[in-house]
Amino acid sequence: MSIIEVSKLTKYYGKARGIVDVSFGVEAGEIFGFIGPNGAGKSTTIRLLLSLIHPTSGSARMFGQDVAAHGPEIRCDIGYLPSEVYYYEGMKVIDLLRYSASFYGHDSTERMRALAQTMELELNRRISDLSYGNKKKVGIVQGLLHSPKLLFLDEPTAGLDPLMQRKFFNLIREENARGVTVFFSSHILGEVQRLCTRVGIIREGRIVEISNIRALQQNNYKKVQVAADGLNPAAFNLPGVTNLQSENGTVSFFFKGDINAVLHRISALQVTDVSIEEPTLEEIFMHYYE
Repeated sequence: MSIIEVSKLTKYYGKARGIVDVSFGVEAGEIFGFIGPNGAGKSTTIRLLLSLIHPTSGSARMFGQDVAAHGPEIRCDIGYLPSEVYYYEGMKVIDLLRYSASFYGHDSTERMRALAQTMELELNRRISDLSYGNKKKVGIVQGLLHSPKLLFLDEPTAGLDPLMQRKFFNLIREENARGVTVFFSSHILGEVQRLCTRVGIIREGRIVEISNIRALQQNNYKKVQVAADGLNPAAFNLPGVTNLQSENGTVSFFFKGDINAVLHRISALQVTDVSIEEPTLEEIFMHYYE
């Protein structure tokens, strides 16, 4: 069952490009990664899905309903952590979270205290006294406070130290295990690789790839490195070879296709070292941008 359905979603800010013809779906219960550098269109896509801004064209549905026509009721089941968090500086954390919980019409005190304990958040401190990382913790607790069915995370780990990032990832896995669908937007590829099952890559406002992460690594490309005496890089001018680089008698490249073609070329060389492995998600990502 698709929780999110996006079809040819486009947003222009005057003549400036936001996103163009973006289409994808997110299934119930998955952790979907949405990756791209700053300015690629990640936050614009999320704001359109939350109907915080309106599209130039195209459509989006969540829980089977159009996001523009049914925004208020859809948002009752959504948690959202924006990339930048801003709060009433004079409020205490506990008062801010109680205020947030009041919009959902039920007592969230027990869940608030449990989440705060997990994230090591001091509830009686004033917002103005918090570091950026602690304000981000407030945003995490706030986004999960009402037990949403769908959680949007936009660059969620900025400001969190490595130990707190680990606790955050464990928390998201626990939420996902109880049925929460997660839309995880980031430019930090290692996070996406660590947490997500499927990934969409956005480049300059357009989707360039949507794939299972394991398939993206295993089936699409291999990372090859060969060192040999008297190596001529032209030996690997083969169909399917990309990003060919040569330095000090060693060549490295990505390869997509029948790996036997590469092995045949290698067998004709006086090889001193060779490796064929899955590229990291970051290397695949940079491949799309090059």
